[in-house]
Amino acid sequence: MISPPAALHALLFVAGEPMAKKELAKLLELKDEEFAVVLASLTDSLKGSGVAIVETATEAELRTAAEASVIVKKLREHELARDLGKGSLETLAVIAYQGGATRGEIDWVRGVNSSASLRTLLMRDLIERREDERDKRRIRYNLTTEALAHLGIANAADLPRAAELSATTQAAIEEKETAPADSAAE
Repeated sequence: MISPPAALHALLFVAGEPMAKKELAKLLELKDEEFAVVLASLTDSLKGSGVAIVETATEAELRTAAEASVIVKKLREHELARDLGKGSLETLAVIAYQGGATRGEIDWVRGVNSSASLRTLLMRDLIERREDERDKRRIRYNLTTEALAHLGIANAADLPRAAELSATTQAAIEEKETAPADSAAE
């Protein structure tokens, strides 16, 4: 069994975004006062490690430490200097032609894990994350105005063969959503 600070470190690492302190305390089965001690312990243990805890009154997040900004900037510049690559272009196409998509939908259409492609597109500000209106627990990725400008179009409907390809991706996603129900009936 790992220590509470190590468990908190793991939760914040996996989340990859700010988490409510109340939720973290609940997951760790700690009272608010105990959680504050665990958070302080983790914060202290991370000093000089390249990552740090950033916190507000209600949330905490694991982020790159300010001291590491120079090396992180080099990495980002290197990543942004490279071409998007086939995977990122496929991911961008699914999002564009679908009018927004969840990671699961993108993975289903592409047949592979799209995490790295989504990260690349997010870093380049070509897509944005929004709460999925159909299921508040999921994130839906949408094109940004930067992506539309980069593609030289005013909206996704101006994409080549937009109606045809949108229908094709929608059919593939609907097939995925109905597949488990169909196989359970057999």
